[in-house]
Amino acid sequence: MNGGSAPRGQGLSNARGSAENARGSAENARGSAETPPARKGREPAPGDDSEAVGLAADWADISQGLKKDLGPQLHSQWIKPIQVGSFCKETGTLDLFLPTEFSANWVSDRFADRLSLAWKIARSEVRQVRISVHPRRRAMPDLRLPDEAPATTFAQRAAAPASAAEALAGVQNGLDPSLTFAEFVSGAGNVLAVNAAQRMAAIETPQFAPLYLKASTGQGKTHLLHAIGHAYAAARPGARIFYCSAERFMIEFVQAMRSHEMMEFKARLRGFDLLLVDDIQFIIGKSSTQEEFLHTIDALMGAGKRLVVAADRAPQALDGVEQRLLSRLSMGLVADIQPADIDLRRKILEHRLLRFGPSSVHSAVPADVIEFLARTINRNVRELVGGLNKLIAYAQLTGQPVSLQLAEEQLTDILSANRRRITIDEIQRAVCQFYRVDRTEMASKRRARAVVRPRQVAMYLAKVLTPRSYPEIGRKFGGRDHSTVIHAVRLIEELRTRDAEMDGDVRTLLRQLED
Repeated sequence: MNGGSAPRGQGLSNARGSAENARGSAENARGSAETPPARKGREPAPGDDSEAVGLAADWADISQGLKKDLGPQLHSQWIKPIQVGSFCKETGTLDLFLPTEFSANWVSDRFADRLSLAWKIARSEVRQVRISVHPRRRAMPDLRLPDEAPATTFAQRAAAPASAAEALAGVQNGLDPSLTFAEFVSGAGNVLAVNAAQRMAAIETPQFAPLYLKASTGQGKTHLLHAIGHAYAAARPGARIFYCSAERFMIEFVQAMRSHEMMEFKARLRGFDLLLVDDIQFIIGKSSTQEEFLHTIDALMGAGKRLVVAADRAPQALDGVEQRLLSRLSMGLVADIQPADIDLRRKILEHRLLRFGPSSVHSAVPADVIEFLARTINRNVRELVGGLNKLIAYAQLTGQPVSLQLAEEQLTDILSANRRRITIDEIQRAVCQFYRVDRTEMASKRRARAVVRPRQVAMYLAKVLTPRSYPEIGRKFGGRDHSTVIHAVRLIEELRTRDAEMDGDVRTLLRQLED
């Protein structure tokens, strides 16, 4: 294997230090006690805690580096689910586990070399990385009708619910009990999708079917799918409901083909009253799977049953989809979920705070922190809620009060990923419009107060909102020296602390530029 040309994440170089520290701690912890020799593929023993901690620390660095290399979407889909298993010192083999055969094969085919290289950098004793399914992986909910007895073949591959209460909570049909309409915050960007979802879950026959929910990652399409399932189950007790991802659909389809149980697969799938399929974009390019899904749509629609699918793009943007399937997906209602605007982001944060329970938690998060999060974390709702959760958890665990400074310190990665690239030209235009001065004054030599103060504000904003250095900023303002820029930045910072009008002007400009 030649892994030398594989890209290395920025976090990989830091893994060496973490690995060395972890190994040193492990050696000290063992002392003079004898430990049994490592066995290939064994589970970590209680005495291996320090080794496990070291592996976890190394994996945190490696995972962060891969996230920067691959992007958040690929990382979340394939790298994040990886669990670090045992490390055999005799063979130099490290086990990495994934929850399904499909994901294990996918990661092994595409990322095995990169993962192997990353671990060899972090730990020199690692000679081989083995990617497989976790031996005690959590079984997927069974793809069978709720009133059926377990079959002896196809259905035995998934574990039955542990209790009747779990079945009522949605475990059997794949629904998450926490994702309901009551927990979904609606706004201008998602009102069409919410109303369509509620109609699909009502007793009355929906006017448009199937329903196709389109939204980018983290905007709430999966939440709406689960909410439809819960509401429909409440409206029609005993209804046959099933939620699955497109990946799950493909896994079951392939397993049914291999075990010669296609007839059973078709009967069970088409027996549901409501079928909810997430991330439909992953079915693209699989002709046999597309064919079966097409027949499933026809059977469900022909029987007056309900189908809801979700994807991160419109049906017409799905590459490699047969025209017949594309036509079926588009024949109902395609409901777009737009990225949450700032008003909706505020509502989501306020709603989320209520879930923490005690009112003291709500009052412990100042209004300016909520405003800061709503304005700066704007890529998707999942990151927004995750940022709030992380901030509150850190404050509670360390005893520090929630503040703007704490938010900026602890949410650095999230904030940098969400920060829009603002140029100095944009800043100069905005400042000139705000103060009603000519754009040429930004580079002029005039020293009149009506010109100097806007120019200083623009320099300050350029330093706050862009990664440019003082000399670079100075060159954009008529070739001024870096010391002039430093003076302007410090002056505006000082004025903001004692001049409410100046602070208001800067806040207004920040809102204009960041929105």
